[in-house]
Amino acid sequence: MRYLLAFLLTISVEIILAQTENNFTVTGKITDGSNQQSLSNASVFCQNTTFGTVSDNEGAFKLVLPNGGYDLIISYTGFETKTIHINHNGSDNNNLVIELKQKDKTMEAVAVVGSTEVADGLAKYGNFFTENFIGSTPNSANCVIQNPEVLKFYYSKKRNRLKVMTKEELVILNNALGYKIRYQLDSFTYEYATNISTYTGYPLFEEMTGTGDQEKLWKQNRVKAYNGSRLHFIRSWRDSSLTQQGFVIERVDPNSATIETTPIENPYDTTLFRRVENDETEIVYQGRLRVLYRNEMPEKKFVTLMKLPPHVRVQISILDINEGFVIEQNGYFYDQSDVTNAGYWSWEKIGDLVPYNYREQ
Repeated sequence: MRYLLAFLLTISVEIILAQTENNFTVTGKITDGSNQQSLSNASVFCQNTTFGTVSDNEGAFKLVLPNGGYDLIISYTGFETKTIHINHNGSDNNNLVIELKQKDKTMEAVAVVGSTEVADGLAKYGNFFTENFIGSTPNSANCVIQNPEVLKFYYSKKRNRLKVMTKEELVILNNALGYKIRYQLDSFTYEYATNISTYTGYPLFEEMTGTGDQEKLWKQNRVKAYNGSRLHFIRSWRDSSLTQQGFVIERVDPNSATIETTPIENPYDTTLFRRVENDETEIVYQGRLRVLYRNEMPEKKFVTLMKLPPHVRVQISILDINEGFVIEQNGYFYDQSDVTNAGYWSWEKIGDLVPYNYREQ
């Protein structure tokens, strides 16, 4: 019995050490930048993840995160939202002092007065916004915006542009994947001249609780949503497993009027891909890539919408890389606006999004 107890204690210590080695802690205090007063109940979370908390009465917070990189979002009503890049190799992850700046109410008033808010915006543009923000995939059809009344719609006739904003977080229930998403939407813009929509904001995911059958279905749907996604692709490139995971990448000729491509025989060549210190990977390519995912067929609705041949058997996406970027251990990379996509990844929107800490089980 004594030897068995000693053995179990040893195993327990090893498990704790392993968990500690794969996680890191972020601590700090949030204050009003104008007077250094503590801000309690400030929202602190890593965007596109399930990791979040609020500051205590002293403005202090603590998060324990799996190794990797994150955008830490700090927000408080009446103050400007702040973003801080963090990762497990950072030397200053503890005792952060975060000062928030109060919003300029004068500028807010000018912006409202100078805009053209649509009085019946939700009735007129609500479905259009949902389709272009949540998406039009089968998963998107099972998403519900719980508080659509917080949306404000602005249309500029001169610019032929629709802009959607909200001062409160948007709450989305994804009943297909089992996530409640709290989305701090900065703005959504749709350009009618180009049919291009762009949006910026900070989502925080919460896993929903359901029946055994519901959670089983959610797990299956999450796997399907993850497979072939941009997150899956970025992780596969970092892990040098593109072929095994079903991806093929091609270089797009920048001088071609149409999309003419050349296969990339070795996506891990040093002209594209470099291993750097601290278990990070740098993508040094600049330009356009076509990404094919062979392990799943595209949805029929996408094929019809894009007027593709009915015999298409791969999901095709376009990736525009403005600058090289570093992939963190969890597949995250900073300044994600420098990498934009079109094609299948662009069609799959919020309704098919899984958080960056998602792992297949």
